[in-house]
Amino acid sequence: MEMANLPLSPEEAGRLAVMAEAERANEYLYEILEIGQQMLQSGAEVSRVEDSLRRLCFSFGAERADVLTITASIVVTVYSHRFGAITQTRRIEGMKYDLNRLELLNQLCRLVCSEHLGPEDMHAALEEIMSVPQYSFGVQLFTYVLISSSFSLFFGGSAADAVVSGVIGMILKCLERSIQGVNASPFLSAMLCSCLGGLLAGLAVHFGLGDSVDMISIGNIMLLIPGIALTNSLRDMFSGNTISGLMRFIEAILLALTIACGFALAANFL
Repeated sequence: MEMANLPLSPEEAGRLAVMAEAERANEYLYEILEIGQQMLQSGAEVSRVEDSLRRLCFSFGAERADVLTITASIVVTVYSHRFGAITQTRRIEGMKYDLNRLELLNQLCRLVCSEHLGPEDMHAALEEIMSVPQYSFGVQLFTYVLISSSFSLFFGGSAADAVVSGVIGMILKCLERSIQGVNASPFLSAMLCSCLGGLLAGLAVHFGLGDSVDMISIGNIMLLIPGIALTNSLRDMFSGNTISGLMRFIEAILLALTIACGFALAANFL
């Protein structure tokens, strides 16, 4: 009992202080990686994610922060004389593009950097952002109808083509939601949606509901084109993140080819 009450030596006290600082830094870094993961999955480009995470690391006292982000993972190493070097990594699975959530995450990053929030406050704020509801399914259906019809008219389709394209767009949204419910590959989703869209467009023209298969299909194609992925890939390459940019660019091109194959396959059946 007497030995337990003995004062700690300076070396032991210093070691315990470093351990406490390291534990606290690990908590910070965990929440920072959570924010980075959500940013990447919501549609942020790599350069934005790396810059945001680096600023967040500096906000809790890191003297150096090395951030490596690619499409599938984030690796962050921070260093400070108070807690030494700490590294954490995060595997990124699946993309759920949500630009509204991305804007909220950007605001959270600015708040953390200005107010120096602790990991508990960061976690609470992130949970609040994740609980913000997305657009209802009815709104999403209306959006798909509007996009399909608008592009069909824009490229020279008739009013009948626009109506048919809008209806097919609504059907494709329902199919897309069903496929997402089983966590299927985005390439499988693109193939099935494009093939079904092409078949329905051909059948609509065959039964006299529309005038042109091409004008109907072009509205539905615009729903499936990976525009955000392609744009982000170019931005990543222009900002110096060549590897990440090329990976995203190849993925976007393969997805576009899958869409083309789906419509071509549908044309062969008609």
